[in-house]
Amino acid sequence: MGGTIAATAARGGAGYVAGVLPISRLLPDVQGWLRVDGEQVCNTGSQAVTYADWFRLADRVQHLVDGAAVDGIVVTHGTDTLEETAYFLDLVVHGEVPVVLTGAMRPAHAAGADGMANLRAALAVAAAPRAAGRGVLVVMNEQAHEAWDVQKMATTGVHAFASPNCGPVGWVRGRDVGFFHAPSPRPLRVAGLSTLPAQAARVLVLYAHGDLDPSVARAFVDLAPDGIVLAGVGDGNASEEVLAVLSEAAASGVTIVRASRTGSGRVIRNVEIDDDGRGFLVANYLSPQKARILLMLALTQTRDRAVLQRCFMLD
Repeated sequence: MGGTIAATAARGGAGYVAGVLPISRLLPDVQGWLRVDGEQVCNTGSQAVTYADWFRLADRVQHLVDGAAVDGIVVTHGTDTLEETAYFLDLVVHGEVPVVLTGAMRPAHAAGADGMANLRAALAVAAAPRAAGRGVLVVMNEQAHEAWDVQKMATTGVHAFASPNCGPVGWVRGRDVGFFHAPSPRPLRVAGLSTLPAQAARVLVLYAHGDLDPSVARAFVDLAPDGIVLAGVGDGNASEEVLAVLSEAAASGVTIVRASRTGSGRVIRNVEIDDDGRGFLVANYLSPQKARILLMLALTQTRDRAVLQRCFMLD
C-alpha cells in the first residue's frame, strides 16, 4: 500500500518520493526461516487511500485467509492512515490467520531507516502461533499493537506509534515474539457484519474547537450524510449551539456519535451530555477516525441505535 517504506530518494537528494519501490525490493532475506511471497495490491500514498482501496485490500486478504495456503499475512502501508486501514481490516476480515500491518517512518536511503527492521518484525509476528485469532495487529519499532487502539502519535521519529489507552499488546526481539494479554473483542460481530459491503455508509467527522461556528455543523448536516462523528473537546463535547444542530440531525435520522479529539480516554454516555435525550451515541475508546470506520460499516447492517451503541461499547 505504498508509503515511506516503499520510498526512495527524490531527484536532487532533497526529501523522498513515497510508494516507489516494488514489493520485490522490500522483501527481506529470511531464507531458512520463512518462505515469503509478495504481491502488489495497491501503491498509493496512504493520505489518499479510499474505500475502494480498502475494499480491494480486504477482499484480497480474505481470499488468502480462506484459501488456507498461508500461515500469516503482512501488509506494508504508509503510516499516515495505517491505523485506519488496520482497523478496517480488523472489522471485516474473518479467520484465525494472523494479519499484520507495518510501515516506516524513515525512507530506505535515510540514516537509521526503520523499514526493513519493521518488516522483519512484522513477519516474525505473522509467523508466531500465538498471533492467531488476535485480529489485525500493527507492528512498529519492535512493538505489536491492536488495531482498535494504535495511533500515529507524532509526525516524525521511529517511536511515532503507540496504543494510548492500553499500551502495546506484544513485543518482538529478532524472531522471538511475546504477548501481554488476551485479544480484545471484535465489535462488528454484534451488528451481524458477515460480508464486506461494496459500498459503505457516508459518515463525516466534525472537528470541534473553541468558537466553532454552528453554521459549520449545519453545513455538515446539509450534506445529508448517514452519520456524523463529532471529534469533540474533552469528553466528546461542543457548545450548546453546535449540539442543538446535531440533536436536530439525530431527530431527522442522522446517526450522531460523540468521540474525543484528545487522543485517548473514554467518552461516557449521559454524564455531561444527555445522550439518551438527544439521540446520540458515544465512541467509547475509539478515536474519531476509527469511530467513523466502525459507523460507516455498521450502518450498512442496522440503524438501530441500541445495536449500534453496543458495537462501540465492547471493551
